Amino acid sequence: MAEVPYQTMHNPDQAPKTVPLDPENQVEIRGMSFSEESIRKAFIRKVYLILTVQLAITMAFISLFMYHKPARIWTMENPWVGTIAFVTMFVVLIIMACCGEMRRKTPHNFIFLAMFTAAQGLMLGIVATAYDSNEVLKAVGITCAICVGLTLFSFQTKWDFTVMGGFLFVGLLVVFIFGIIVAFFPGSAASSVYSACGALLFSLYLIYDTQLMIGGNHKYSISPEEYIFAALNLYLDIINIFLFILRR
Repeated sequence: MAEVPYQTMHNPDQAPKTVPLDPENQVEIRGMSFSEESIRKAFIRKVYLILTVQLAITMAFISLFMYHKPARIWTMENPWVGTIAFVTMFVVLIIMACCGEMRRKTPHNFIFLAMFTAAQGLMLGIVATAYDSNEVLKAVGITCAICVGLTLFSFQTKWDFTVMGGFLFVGLLVVFIFGIIVAFFPGSAASSVYSACGALLFSLYLIYDTQLMIGGNHKYSISPEEYIFAALNLYLDIINIFLFILRR
């Protein structure tokens, strides 16, 4: 069973610093403010537009390798393609996570984002070939339903998930260690538990990242200039939910 190690930019030492908001004036202590409704809405639209393009490219890769036999055979005969894609994805992710100016500077940020999305799409396309097409489509459908529901919940709920960053990062470490242990016992009940825990964790991360993007009454928010970072976080949350559902 082919798998892709999940990726995330949720490292407290690498992520851009989120800042608390003034609860009365809804103004960030430093960085750009979400106090103006037009700025916030424009930022959210830009993030979701970028995210939509990323997901469309990813689905194109998955569909290509699922339904185009020559492409599927080519990847099987050339395993180095997957290796190059993974290395590219990893290097670009590190650069974007560590170099704040790089992910905020146009066109460099879009170039790196395009490279990462293409590499991630290629990896997922290769992973999809290890599963039955119906299983992949079912996982896509479940992921879509979960993500739409959680996004709507994030916009409507009064609960503030932006204060849970530390707890979620600890959960990420626990799931990572659990995954290493489960790797030695494939097909066991522990594997199903691992998949469920992973999907739950990244579902919470999706709510967390969505509320960081929304700003408003939430304690922490991302500056509007970090639209690439916001889109990439949401993209990785969705991809990881999909992978954990697929491997269930």
